[in-house]
Amino acid sequence: MPGNLPLELDAFVGRSAELAGLAGALGAARLVTVTGMGGVGKSRLAVRAAARVEPRDGVWRVDLSAIRDPGLVEYAVVEGLGLTDQTSRPPRETLLDHLAERQLLLVLDGFEHLVDVSASLVGGLLRGAPGLRVLAVGRRPLGVAGERLFPLAPLPGPDAAELFADRAAARLPGFAVHDGNRSEVAELCRRLDGIPLAVELAAGRLNALSPAQLLSRLEDRFRLLTGGARDAAARHRTLRTAIGWSHELCTPEERLLWSRLSVFAGQFDLEAAEYVCSGEGLAADRVLDVLGELLAQSVLSREETVAGVRYRMLETVRVYGADWLEATGDADRLRRRHRDWYMGLATWCELDWFSPRQSEVAVRVESELPNLRRALEHCLTEPGDAHLGQYLAGTLWFYWVGCGRLSEGRHWLERSVDLDGDRDQSRLKALWVLGYIAVLQGDTVPALSALQECREEAERTGNATAVAYAEHRTGCLALVTDDMARAETLLRSALDRYHEIGELNSNVLMGQVELAMTLAFQGDLPGAVRLCEDVRRVCEDHGERWALAYALYVLAYQALTEGDAARTRQLLRECLAIAHTFHDLLGTVLAVEVLALVTAVEGDPAEAAVLQGAASRMWPSVGLPLFGSTYYNAPHERCEALAREHLGDARYAECVREGALLGREAAVVRALGRTGPPPLGAVPSPPRLPPDMREPAVSPTSKGGETTG
Repeated sequence: MPGNLPLELDAFVGRSAELAGLAGALGAARLVTVTGMGGVGKSRLAVRAAARVEPRDGVWRVDLSAIRDPGLVEYAVVEGLGLTDQTSRPPRETLLDHLAERQLLLVLDGFEHLVDVSASLVGGLLRGAPGLRVLAVGRRPLGVAGERLFPLAPLPGPDAAELFADRAAARLPGFAVHDGNRSEVAELCRRLDGIPLAVELAAGRLNALSPAQLLSRLEDRFRLLTGGARDAAARHRTLRTAIGWSHELCTPEERLLWSRLSVFAGQFDLEAAEYVCSGEGLAADRVLDVLGELLAQSVLSREETVAGVRYRMLETVRVYGADWLEATGDADRLRRRHRDWYMGLATWCELDWFSPRQSEVAVRVESELPNLRRALEHCLTEPGDAHLGQYLAGTLWFYWVGCGRLSEGRHWLERSVDLDGDRDQSRLKALWVLGYIAVLQGDTVPALSALQECREEAERTGNATAVAYAEHRTGCLALVTDDMARAETLLRSALDRYHEIGELNSNVLMGQVELAMTLAFQGDLPGAVRLCEDVRRVCEDHGERWALAYALYVLAYQALTEGDAARTRQLLRECLAIAHTFHDLLGTVLAVEVLALVTAVEGDPAEAAVLQGAASRMWPSVGLPLFGSTYYNAPHERCEALAREHLGDARYAECVREGALLGREAAVVRALGRTGPPPLGAVPSPPRLPPDMREPAVSPTSKGGETTG
């Protein structure tokens, strides 16, 4: 077949899905444009895909990357097609005459710096030559009618590692990825964003450096990743040159926005970009248009997420922009604006947590976590910003606690309270949130230390709100350490304080739930039910779901104690569904523990043991299993006793091991899957509800022979 496609000199790695997709696009449209950032592998994919096409008159590739004069574009295409014309007629006329009756695929590569004249030429040729198809390759679309875009992303991790191994073996015979270097190679490819050019350049350094040494030097990636093949395009011989080529194609406004966007980590949305990046050379109402141009040039990518449309800059592109931002001397101001935006976002989200938008808040904070981390790091390392770090870490309590981030929250809170801030209120909030998290993790001594310090300082400074929260969380500590009398006293007092200062939010509702739990454990089930039904009513009024899940847990405990297994399961299913939606590990595992007992009571001890095994796998991600509490542990022990009685020790242990192999998602699906008792005869004789479930788990005034009041 006629044509001039270059021969491949090394292995083509991965991209099977992209090849199939591009082939489909070429079959459906006459103009397909492969777009993507520099070094992502556009040209290589296009050549491989074009080689699979077999038009009658061949596949012809024209590389425009070395052309600088727009007036030479048409001549370059004439030359690329192997045409000779010494007449005075315009080159486009020569092309149209040649292509008029031919069936041909034209691969037009590297047009982005000549986009206007290239678009005009391609549009004219497609209109005048019905047998022509064009596969364009560039960092931005041509913008021609009928154009079908094919954005190309970097390689996924496994393919990038395979590419690294192949190119490394070519440079260093005998090199292979093995258990001793597999993690370094994977991390190297991840930090290079899976950009094929970057991966190949890194592999080329293995003649002097090990994968581990390469990793340690990646902070200066643009100096490290040089030395591409001599016959490669000049713009692809070093990573800096490849990225810099895109930078040269940008207008001054686009370069300015590129550099300013480098302050973001991970995804960001338009509103954040408009606030953080506007001013001093870039008006806020220009950000959208300029951002659109960066999208068109593949400097940014657009992502549809559950949090809405968001944008992302590859780390390698971000680092290049950050270097330019530092050079402008504007980096500190941009980092402060970034910090201020995300502090405002956290404040809004805390308020909206107690609203019908609670689920939306959880999704939003999850998507913004990389930027919130960057803001926290800035606050905790910038002189004079310690109080801002304390404020931000404390304000995010609802995310640390409600969305399964206890360990990370504690990390930021401990760092923040160790700093001397000049705002007592911010530090007090960080202290009670730190104490709260330590309580939930079953870490008594640090919890008590933080809460006592918070209360003493709050009383000294007259901060009634902080006193109430410190007292509340100290009551919570008494609850999980089985000191029910003290827990009841402290929780009642804290709720009174909340009422006096007009505080009503998810924390206040949790205080009611925790008080209800103390009453239930002491045998006052009617009192517990009244409190939790009040919580349900307030939750319905305000659209609150997170605290509702814990109220349902207490109501389920009451239902099981009274022997109503069916209602218990119904309540726990709703509780578990809510907790799992928020990724609340504590609420999830507590519900699974009691669902295991319900399952045993309903006559399926094997499944009950499986659920116990699943719970045992979750607890290490939360903290001390069941807080080490006799009261919280009672359903677990009763379930285990029932299951062992019917299964025997060996079979029970086998079922527990089976459950421990389940991931959290699979465990929740399994726990929610049961709708009632198993078929008749599933076990020899379905056990009845143990009589002691109708009494408190232990005496409310004793624990191990010692008084708890």
